[in-house]
Amino acid sequence: MARKILFPLCFVLALALTSCAPAGQTAAQDDGTTHLVATTYPVYLFTAELVKGAEGITVDLMIDQPISCLHDYTLSVKDMKMLERADLIILNGAGLEETMEDALDTVSDTPQIDCAQGIALLESSHDHDHGHDDDDHDHEEADHDEPSDHDHESDPHIWLDPNRVEQMLDNLAAGLRRFDPTHAALYETNCRLAQEQLKTAYPQMQAALQNLSCRELITFHDGFTYFAEAFDLDILRAIEEEAGSEASAKDVMEIVEEIDYHQIPAIFTEVNGSDATAQMIHRECGVTVRPLTLMMGATDGTPGIALYLDLLWSDVNTLREAYA
Repeated sequence: MARKILFPLCFVLALALTSCAPAGQTAAQDDGTTHLVATTYPVYLFTAELVKGAEGITVDLMIDQPISCLHDYTLSVKDMKMLERADLIILNGAGLEETMEDALDTVSDTPQIDCAQGIALLESSHDHDHGHDDDDHDHEEADHDEPSDHDHESDPHIWLDPNRVEQMLDNLAAGLRRFDPTHAALYETNCRLAQEQLKTAYPQMQAALQNLSCRELITFHDGFTYFAEAFDLDILRAIEEEAGSEASAKDVMEIVEEIDYHQIPAIFTEVNGSDATAQMIHRECGVTVRPLTLMMGATDGTPGIALYLDLLWSDVNTLREAYA
């Protein structure tokens, strides 16, 4: 279900003050630099890779703080000013920026690149039914004739599949060439070289995960669907744990039973997400809790495709060690 961002009053005042500034003081195109703004960290890494060597171009990351999910994120005045100054905005697409629609509408004249254009999307797999032991509630939910908005949501976390990242890079390079034909050859070359790195790394990652003790996953974030598909894994449960919520005793026992039945040695949280339920299950049956990253927070290192691959390798290695 789409959730709209609530704009703070201070942002409205900031826009009013900015609109009264002398011409050229806040316009990015007047300072001699072309400002590209990437909404989230993965597309920031990809954009930084493709513009390497292009003079007079900067890439800024709009959401530069660790988050687990954009649904609950409220844009700050700083974020909005960055969007306002942008000459080009790079989106992940696939609905990831859904809660930013109001903000993006305010800069609708600024060119945008949708990196998910034409990419085959998977349905999101998640379980939000925490804290409902009441049989009447379960019955009431089951009686709905029409599906909820969550029933057929597409999963926007496409960057966790390196094959789809190749397509994202194609979309990004094409958009950059249209926006800045002067550096078209450079963008195309950088795209091709980045895709070659992906093609080299992917079979190595597959090989690293070939001999796992099991291939079933229980995750405490619903964003690992593409990762699972890319590496032939089966997500038994993808539990999206709402802030401040805890699983019911019934939920915990059901998960413990699945762990026992499938002989699962570890369950996986997201590095910036809640691990309350996972730790509860650990206390119940002793299963190991390991964190995986969705790459939704900036990390140390030079932005580019090599850093993206380092982060993806960290998930591969976490899974391999947990399922050795």
